[in-house]
Amino acid sequence: MSIRRRTQSSSDDPDSEPYNIIPVHDLLADHPSLRFPEVRAAAASLRAVGNLRRPPYAQWQPHMDLLDWLALFFGFQYDNVRNQREHIVLHLANAQMRLNPPPDNIDTLDGAVLRKFRKKLLKNYTSWCSYLGKKSNIWISDRRRDAAADQRRELLYVSLYLLIWGEAANLRFVPECLCFIFHNMAMELNKILEDYIDEQTGQPVMPSTSGENAFLNTVVKPIYETIRAEVESSRNGTAPHSVWRNYDDINEYFWSKRCFDKLRWPVDVGSNFFVTSSRSRHVGKTGFVEQRSFWNLFRSFDKLWIMLFMFLQAAIIVAWEEREFPWQALEEREVQVKVLTVFFTWAGLRFLQSLLDVGMQYSLVSRETLGLGVRMVLKSIVAALWIVIFGVFYGRIWTQRNQDGRWSTEANNRVVNFLTVALVFILPELLALVLFIIPWVRNFLENTNWKIFYMLSWWFQSRTFVGRGLREGLVDNIKYTLFWIFVLATKFSFSYFMQIKPLIRPSKELIKLKNVNYEWHQFFGNSNKFAVGLLWLPVVLIYLMDLQLFYSIYSSLVGAGVGLFAHLGEIRNIGQLRLRFQFFASAIQFNLMPEEQLLNARGTLRSKFNDAIHRLKLRYGLGRPYKKLESNQVEATRFALIWNEIILIFREEDIISDSELELLELPQNSWNIRVIRWPCFLLCNELLLALSQAKELVDAPDKWLWYKVCKNEYRRCAVIEAYACIKHLLLDIIKRNTEEHSIMTVLFQEIDHSLEIEKFTKTFKTTALPELHAKLIKLVELFKKPKQDTNQVVNTLQALYEIAIRDFFKEKRSTEQLMEDGLAPRNPGSAAGLLFENAVESPDPNNVFFYRQVRRLHTILTSRDSMQNIPFNLEARRRIAFFSNSLFMNMPHAPQVEKMMAFSVLTPYYSEEVLYNKEQLRTENEDGVSTLYYLQTIYVDEWKNFMERMRREGMGSDDEIWSTKLRELRLWASYRGQTLTRTVRGMMYYYRALKMLAFLDSASEMDIREGSQEPSSAMQDIGLDRLTSERSPSSRSLTRTSSCVDSLYKGHEYGTALMKFTYVVACQIYGTQKVKKDPHADEILYLMKTNEALRVAYLDEVSTGRNEKEYYSVLVKYDQKLEKEVEIYRIKLPGPMKLGEGKPENQNHAIIFTRGDAVQTIDMNQDNYFEEALKMRNLLEEYRRYYGIRKPTILGVREHIFTGSVSSLAWFMSAQETSFVTLGQRVLANPLKIRMHYGHPDVFDRFWFLTRGGISKASRVINISEDIFAGFNCTLRGGNVTHHEYIQVGKGRDVGFNQISMFEAKVASGNGEQILSRDVYRLGHRLDFLRMLSFFYTTVGFFFNTMVVVLTVYTFLWGRLYLALSGLEGSILGNDSTNRALATVLNQQFIIQLGVFTALPMIVENSLEHGFLHAIWDFLTMQLQLSSVFYTFSMGTRTHFFGRTILHGGAKYRATGRGFVVQHKSFAENYRLYARSHFVKAIELGLILIVYASHSPVAKDTFIYIGMTITSWFLVVSWLLAPFVFNPSGFDWLKTVDDFDDFMTWIWYRGSVFAKADQSWERWWYEEQDHLRTTGLWGKFLEIILDLRFFFFQYGIVYQLGIAAGSTSIAVYLLSWIYVFVAFGIFVVIAYARDRYASKDHIYYRLVQFLVIKLGLLVMIALLEFTEFKFIDIFTSLLAFVPTGWGLVLIAQVFRPCLQRTILWAAVVSVARLYDILFGVIVMTPVAVLSWFPGFQSMQTRILFNEAFSRGLRIFQIVTGKRSKSDKF
Repeated sequence: MSIRRRTQSSSDDPDSEPYNIIPVHDLLADHPSLRFPEVRAAAASLRAVGNLRRPPYAQWQPHMDLLDWLALFFGFQYDNVRNQREHIVLHLANAQMRLNPPPDNIDTLDGAVLRKFRKKLLKNYTSWCSYLGKKSNIWISDRRRDAAADQRRELLYVSLYLLIWGEAANLRFVPECLCFIFHNMAMELNKILEDYIDEQTGQPVMPSTSGENAFLNTVVKPIYETIRAEVESSRNGTAPHSVWRNYDDINEYFWSKRCFDKLRWPVDVGSNFFVTSSRSRHVGKTGFVEQRSFWNLFRSFDKLWIMLFMFLQAAIIVAWEEREFPWQALEEREVQVKVLTVFFTWAGLRFLQSLLDVGMQYSLVSRETLGLGVRMVLKSIVAALWIVIFGVFYGRIWTQRNQDGRWSTEANNRVVNFLTVALVFILPELLALVLFIIPWVRNFLENTNWKIFYMLSWWFQSRTFVGRGLREGLVDNIKYTLFWIFVLATKFSFSYFMQIKPLIRPSKELIKLKNVNYEWHQFFGNSNKFAVGLLWLPVVLIYLMDLQLFYSIYSSLVGAGVGLFAHLGEIRNIGQLRLRFQFFASAIQFNLMPEEQLLNARGTLRSKFNDAIHRLKLRYGLGRPYKKLESNQVEATRFALIWNEIILIFREEDIISDSELELLELPQNSWNIRVIRWPCFLLCNELLLALSQAKELVDAPDKWLWYKVCKNEYRRCAVIEAYACIKHLLLDIIKRNTEEHSIMTVLFQEIDHSLEIEKFTKTFKTTALPELHAKLIKLVELFKKPKQDTNQVVNTLQALYEIAIRDFFKEKRSTEQLMEDGLAPRNPGSAAGLLFENAVESPDPNNVFFYRQVRRLHTILTSRDSMQNIPFNLEARRRIAFFSNSLFMNMPHAPQVEKMMAFSVLTPYYSEEVLYNKEQLRTENEDGVSTLYYLQTIYVDEWKNFMERMRREGMGSDDEIWSTKLRELRLWASYRGQTLTRTVRGMMYYYRALKMLAFLDSASEMDIREGSQEPSSAMQDIGLDRLTSERSPSSRSLTRTSSCVDSLYKGHEYGTALMKFTYVVACQIYGTQKVKKDPHADEILYLMKTNEALRVAYLDEVSTGRNEKEYYSVLVKYDQKLEKEVEIYRIKLPGPMKLGEGKPENQNHAIIFTRGDAVQTIDMNQDNYFEEALKMRNLLEEYRRYYGIRKPTILGVREHIFTGSVSSLAWFMSAQETSFVTLGQRVLANPLKIRMHYGHPDVFDRFWFLTRGGISKASRVINISEDIFAGFNCTLRGGNVTHHEYIQVGKGRDVGFNQISMFEAKVASGNGEQILSRDVYRLGHRLDFLRMLSFFYTTVGFFFNTMVVVLTVYTFLWGRLYLALSGLEGSILGNDSTNRALATVLNQQFIIQLGVFTALPMIVENSLEHGFLHAIWDFLTMQLQLSSVFYTFSMGTRTHFFGRTILHGGAKYRATGRGFVVQHKSFAENYRLYARSHFVKAIELGLILIVYASHSPVAKDTFIYIGMTITSWFLVVSWLLAPFVFNPSGFDWLKTVDDFDDFMTWIWYRGSVFAKADQSWERWWYEEQDHLRTTGLWGKFLEIILDLRFFFFQYGIVYQLGIAAGSTSIAVYLLSWIYVFVAFGIFVVIAYARDRYASKDHIYYRLVQFLVIKLGLLVMIALLEFTEFKFIDIFTSLLAFVPTGWGLVLIAQVFRPCLQRTILWAAVVSVARLYDILFGVIVMTPVAVLSWFPGFQSMQTRILFNEAFSRGLRIFQIVTGKRSKSDKF
């Protein structure tokens, strides 16, 4: 926007400007937020321009403020200024509201508020200046007190930074670049403020950037274009990371002073920083080079591997002595000296580390960074020197020992010399240990920027701006140190006694074994060392990974302990809720309502102690205040308002029915009831129990009977309420001023009097109460209906009167006495039989309130059920239980809404579903199942509730659901999917909750009492009674904002809520959708229309001609007055936004429109709940607390996975995810202090993050798991991440097998990329050793160890195959002691394959929250539903993609889709997805097991073979069959036949150039090799090395063939290759003949085939006759040569660039196609066999949808599409 436009639009009519939240430009507007003096004070402070020099080239308008002043000087955009003006005003106003005590003058901005904000906002800048040794350009002394000038200057600095940030676009990802820009612009600002004169012109100084869009064009755009050019050179992320600069490289350029020397100011576009084409002047990688290699694991976590290898070496040395305990062996000097060789290992590993540093980071060295190169070379030389020094000193020990023949004094002295040298070697580690014990010293040394400390630490680590001062406090240190001491002690004890020691004797025996009869050509002479190595390899691999297992066990136990102390799972069900419900009101008052406290009282030790006592009383119902809540208490009334609102929202969401709403609500106080009217579900059966007590205690005195009744609070209230209601009802239905009315009045007076004088049991017979009870029920049933039968009413009243007069009184009274007492009519003759006949007055049929009360009375009178299943809906029960439990957990006190921290919610959205349309709901899949039918079946109770609500709201017939109620139907369905509508509804509960809490904060006692009379009438208004009149559909909104407290609002609640909460949805392509008339755009507009606090940010592309485009970041809202969408801000961008990964870029462009102190990041598949939203202000108070030595910067929030009930598969995923996001995160936060940000819904300290790179990282490919990098960045920059479980947010997960697998692949690939990243390297080196262990085993280490588990299976099976085929196994069998090695290795493998470390956290967390028996039952149920198959398959997915990403790259975002998955997936689709990751690997392992079974002497014993290989076979079967077991109709015979036809069609379809992978096998085959095109030389080399294993089959088996005649010559193997070449030759000949003759001269083609077959037969006969060839050799040789062919094909793929131009390539493609057909047939065979078995399909459906079955759902009909005729929809 130009300055010209800015002044024009301002002068026209500034008041007509659209605004976002508050109209800052017009403080006199009628807006609820403007009633706050703090808003006016903040706006006034911005307008205090005073005597500042006016900008020379623009007309100064009187309404302009400091931001306009900055914009005119520096060339900022007009809408950027407007955006930041509101941003600053809102923040300062909110901050001033929170001041305690409030300022003396609330109409002016308090200086302390501004100073605190400036310090926080510019903290990163001042740290950066200090780090670079530059003087900060913030010219404000904290001691100076010139208030007005200081305040203006502070505002200018803050405004300048935010204006820079607001327009920086992609530069927001490079925070220190922003610091550089701010540093220079602040200097220019200072010169203007201090009236400097330009030396060249003699005029007052002007900024270097000024004019139209000057800042964007001259500052942002050059740096942006550099980043864009680098991204383009990355070839869409496929180029190696080491050859192009990502966001981190650009940012780290500003970590050295060269940015000042090279870039200068104004920015010198000729600097080599901007060069991307010419390599000579090009600035390369900065700070770190990401090299693709498995060595990164060692390089980043070298301390861990040094520890493991040193212990392994020492343990083997000690165990070799074969003593019972290690310390016995260590008593010998010889063993002690041998153990000293660990120092060689340590020095060697250091040398390896230094070589890796050189090899990977050499490209960092340039003329500007020579010091780095010198250090790398020196470190390698010193590390090598240490090896030599150790060698010399160690050699001297043994030389002396051998000379003396014993351990003489001299020899011992040489040992001491060696130890002295070793001490020097480990001095740095000892220093680190000392600093670990006193962490604050280390933090001080790292954070200070004194050069002396830099020089001391130069040798050990590079100086970086991040990663300094990461040590935690002493208490936290002790906690996680104790945790790891236990884990490591257990691991090393287990490793020594169970892994290493048992292998020593067999290893010795195997080495001694002589005269082995090898059955092949032995390359290693007569040594068995290779065999020993193969035996040890699986054990060593397990040794390296089992720390993960022990971590998992201990973290589960510790997590359970932490959870118990946090009071999780104390209320698990409705039964436990009943016990606590009477303390509920006090808990809500204590936690959710703000307390009036003395100034500075909160936070003191005394207040904390009082809080703890208070909570204890609450939790266990101690003390008088928590025993009873009577209806006259405001606290109880406030509770009723909140509780009823929660229940009302449950009804809106259709998770409870109308009748359940009446059972759950807290009704208003009426009918003169003097006790709390508890919800009916608590009073059930209580009256009947009281009656039975009264019947039993016939002669007991009143006190004793009442004491018995009052032992149960609910029984007491039920009795009092029932009596009061009956009294009110009877007196209400009998006409006043009639004789009958006076009789009833007298009767109740007598009863009341007897109760007062405590002589009820002496006056009345309690045995008559059951009769009265029966007649009262009959009477109440008559009044439940709007139209009563008067005769029946009269008869019932007469019967009641008779019982009361004749049977109820103990003393019989005559008629005269009754008349005298007023209990009988005065004129009995005329009244005989006519009592009550003319006295009954029917209530008004429209008196909804009366009938609601009668229904409640009827429930209390008749209920015999315990109502444990109210509400019926499981989700409603879970939510009530969690909310009630959370109120008894520890949480900060709630401030008033006005004093709470403001926050925003940000949701990135691309093109996912917003709202299901009619077609989507009705369209049937191939099985004839529509989405709506599926939802009706899964959510059968919710569908009934929905239809009940629709009928109540005026729906005449069920068919109207598709016409007048279509919008409601679409919403109902969308709220049960993973749609944007569901997310928006959930997040807007924050707004609704804040409005209600704001009302309760400011409401007087009278307001609250008035509110307590409102709920039912409000419910009546919104149609929550069956008898209400119809309402128009338009009066119902998406958020159902009409509620029981809405009518009480005074107006200010809206303003308060808007100031505290903003919801921004970053709909990236909304602009394009609008242009294309995409229905999604209309649906997003509908969401804005129905949610006033919702804002939509999107990217707009505007064509400017000549194929040029301008890009804008736009914010829109729906204006309720204008009834249309209005554009609020339009900020021009330097170019296309998406340079890196899409989601973080989308978040980044929209974050400038968020407001408040915190921002909650919410994904598009999340949900929220009103009752949880009530606790948000409590959660935000956590930012004020210290956790350890730091306040939090990320508040971790618990998630509930709401997709778990859809199918067993979704349940497995949900269980795994739930244990990770609850127990896993809990332990990471406390005690391990290493929780990161693992995805949403965490709450970020907004200003902390916006100055440090934002809430995610966006570099292409390397940051594909963008969320976790926010956690890495936070930890490295000294942040603190906590975890809080008293609040939860809903989250959806993938529910289909293929969706889940793609999600696992995405996560595994992301972890593969993380290993290469600088963040992981720095955390591995900058964290202390124990936190580094926690970090490793909870992030990349988990995936690495999963891969090691699979590698263990491989090494074990290949080792057994080697032993069997070599003949060594036969020799071992003759030696029993040697054979023990077998059992040892087997035990290891079996333990690991149980997958304990996956199951244990789930069991423990489930036990904690739902009970131990429930957890065990769930676990057993999951096993019966084949969860082990699923988890084993997932392990394969993680292994494949993690390993391949590290080796070759190829990580990419995989859109998993979030729809419902009930349709059958074809075999071809499953084959495409899993052929390379699972099927081929499973076939390979299966082949090894078959060959082993046929050639191993051990396998002759079936039991031993099964024991050895059962877990391996389980792995093979899981990898082969899991995609079909968890595929709907996976074993349907007809579908299986169709699938195979489809598969063969796909295989043979040649396709065109444009064919996709799902159409043509060839296209898919090429896509599967994509990773080999982008991999480096090392990747290709390693791929070939791995592929060579397939040749081993041929080498091993050919010597077993009869034709080999027992020869072990190498010639046998070499000659066997003839077979391979002949087979390939025959294939080429037939392929040539087919291409040449098959179409035209078919007879020649047949002739060639005949000749080949004839020749083959002749050769076979000749071999049988003249050699030792046996017929069985034909089949045995297939096991040898088929793998060889596959290995050749894989190697050919690596050499594709060379081979593709040759004639051989066509043959390679053809052979590869044949192999895929072979693999397809192998995989299809078991599927076909199982499909053929009758009943197997129904069993599979039962397994897949068991959870749904157990809830009485009709899943089988869904899967087969066989609907019942009665189903209309």
